[in-house]
Order: sequence, then structure tokens, then C-alpha cells
Amino acid sequence: QVQLVESGGGLVQPGGSLRLSCAASGFTSDYYAIAWFRQAPGKEREGLSCIESRDESTYYSDSVKGRFIISRDNDKNTVDLQMNSLKPEDTAVYYCATDTFCSRATLQQPFLYDNWGQGTQVTVSS
Repeated sequence: QVQLVESGGGLVQPGGSLRLSCAASGFTSDYYAIAWFRQAPGKEREGLSCIESRDESTYYSDSVKGRFIISRDNDKNTVDLQMNSLKPEDTAVYYCATDTFCSRATLQQPFLYDNWGQGTQVTVSS
């Protein structure tokens, strides 16, 4: 059974940075994708970025491209999301999720993702 645990959320000032981690375990296949989503109060869940295990391909939504960087840490078995130049509108609960593959298109379809973590709160405020 796949398990995902997010960490690294917190309070940060506008313009600051934060690094989220998604600890993933229980995969039965070597090929999978891990994506980061977020959901702000009253808004739909938004796909941000994803990375595929087979070739380390990465994809980003337009809203975070150039500010957020997704990466894998094989030593820690985590997928991290480095978030830079944070804005108040980045305030949300951030989730990681898995699927067999990902793309910019699948980031817009959160229902495709099979397993989800419990989320971690990110608040950007002065």
C-alpha cells in the first residue's frame, strides 16, 4: 500500500522560500509519478508540479513555473518541492499524490491520482 507523508509547511513572509518534502513508500512498481497539488479555502485543488520515476521528467503549471522546483532525493526517498518568491496567494494546504505517469495535462485532473498524503499547511503572510 502506497503511503505519502508531507512535511515542511509553515509560515513564511512574502518573497521568502520554503521546501516541502513528500516521503513516499509502498510502491510495487519502479514506474510511478509523484505530483504536488494545493488547495486554498473555497478553491478547487490545483496541480502544481510532478516528476516521473522512469526518466525524472518534470512538469509545472504556469502558476508556479520559474518559482517552484520539484526534485527527488533518492537517499531520503522523498520528492521535494522548493518554493521560492512566495506570494500571499500561495497560501494553501499542499498535498502530494501518486499516479503511474504524469504530464501538464494530468496536473489539471487531480481525480486521476490514486493516493494522497494528509497535506501540509503553507501560509504566506507578513
